[in-house]
Amino acid sequence: MRRRRIVLLLVATLVISAAVVVVWRLRSEDRSRFADALTLAPTTAARLSWTDWAGVREELEADLSSTSTGTEVEDFLRDAFDHDLSSTTALDASAPTIQDEIGLSPATLEWELFTQGADGALVLMGLPDEFDVAGLRERLRAIGFAEPDDADGVWRGGVDLLEGLGGPVTPELAAVAIDEDAGVVAGSDDPDFLEQRGDLARGFTDDGVSDVVEAVGPALSASVATGDQACSALAMTDADPADRTRATELVEQAGGVHPLTGFAIAAQPGGDIRVAMAFEKDDHARADADSRSRLAAGPAPGQGGTFPERFALGRVVASGRVLTMAMTPVEGTFVLSDLSHGPVLFATC
Repeated sequence: MRRRRIVLLLVATLVISAAVVVVWRLRSEDRSRFADALTLAPTTAARLSWTDWAGVREELEADLSSTSTGTEVEDFLRDAFDHDLSSTTALDASAPTIQDEIGLSPATLEWELFTQGADGALVLMGLPDEFDVAGLRERLRAIGFAEPDDADGVWRGGVDLLEGLGGPVTPELAAVAIDEDAGVVAGSDDPDFLEQRGDLARGFTDDGVSDVVEAVGPALSASVATGDQACSALAMTDADPADRTRATELVEQAGGVHPLTGFAIAAQPGGDIRVAMAFEKDDHARADADSRSRLAAGPAPGQGGTFPERFALGRVVASGRVLTMAMTPVEGTFVLSDLSHGPVLFATC
């Protein structure tokens, strides 16, 4: 009997362990690439711009590869712009040049996350499987980047070096670091800031930014802001006095709003838009589901016209401390690029 009890205990332990492994894998698979990339962003980032290049290529049925020309990449970006899927990239003007001279561009990248904060800017680029990292290092040497002592160290080039290439290149690629194990290339105009990227990484921080990134799911492109950034740069603070007065009246008529801890607007596969707002408390999200729905269905002071001229408002859902709003753009409008910069009334604090 004692031996039987031991066997049963061992079996039960194995079952529980297997269940833990399955749960972990499910959670890992449930995370979007956007959420995974967010863990690499600096804790100081106040604004984050996401582009799922692999998803955009699939959405637009673009046939691109490492052998595509800069001109072909330029045509792809023009198509992405027409579908409002490229407003979040830091690589648009650079793409033809870096495709031809570095072999790295929206034609080959899996994703891009551009982060901006008081301490500096960083562009993180996800590499596809089987990417030729050795070839990338060789190209950087040939261009004139100073090679680091460590494999994952910072390649220092500088703006002057970039200006000698065949076309324009963003200063965010003046210094580059290659993390082959993670499959990520990082760039910045500040090599010292770039060297600190590992120490500054957010990891699995639980805050308003992670809340809204999780809520928008597998976005093709997205613009994200911390609560403070949304309440200052995105809301009505920069509108002219007449628009601020009108906005105050509309907010009062809608029932008031609560401050945000995070804000995101994202383009979904198929063309719809999803907005996510995070709050300090669950009841704030529930209350704002009504008031912000009213605001998003009315006039758009600071931008002109009305929100219904831009999109049809769909389901508005409060889940925990996060509020999500579904939108279907009116044909010919650019909702993501239009509403990712202030002043935006329904994003006001």
